[in-house]
Amino acid sequence: MTELAAKIESILFVSSKPISMKFLATACNCQVDETVAAVDDLASMRNIDDSGIHVVIGDEGITLATNPLFASVIENLSKEDVESELTRPSLETLTIVAYRGPITKPEIEAIRGINCTLILRNLLMRGLIDENEDAVKLQPVYSLTNDALRYLGLHNVNELADYADLHGNSKIDALLSALTTESSSV
Repeated sequence: MTELAAKIESILFVSSKPISMKFLATACNCQVDETVAAVDDLASMRNIDDSGIHVVIGDEGITLATNPLFASVIENLSKEDVESELTRPSLETLTIVAYRGPITKPEIEAIRGINCTLILRNLLMRGLIDENEDAVKLQPVYSLTNDALRYLGLHNVNELADYADLHGNSKIDALLSALTTESSSV
């Protein structure tokens, strides 16, 4: 595997959504045609029967997925993830999304102080949060779903206890503002 293909694989591994060739080229500081060749190389290496991970190239972009041959194993795992109780970190993350949403992953991580990639994936799989693109923040934002509201017995997020105080908390606003300022100066 080339170094470029390895870089692309690592980007795809941490991404929760398909990524365009243009974005990959920019992220890897190379030309789009080099990116296409590296993605093709990665796909030919991964898209074989004895690989657990496959590369999916579609209209929405490129993403990693599990090997379709192992769908039953993944289904059992996913079913267990969805049916099990929420962990404390999942509840913390869900609470942040509920009170501060729509909110980006870096903002959630700034509040929690820890990587939330797998937790967000689990909450998305359970249908408790939605992921939508934000034109202003230029990245996905997460918000509570209607299913989550229904599960909590609420009609609106405003019905959450102390919602007004926590949604507009000045200390959290200052933390998130500092994060935004820091990331825009990089």
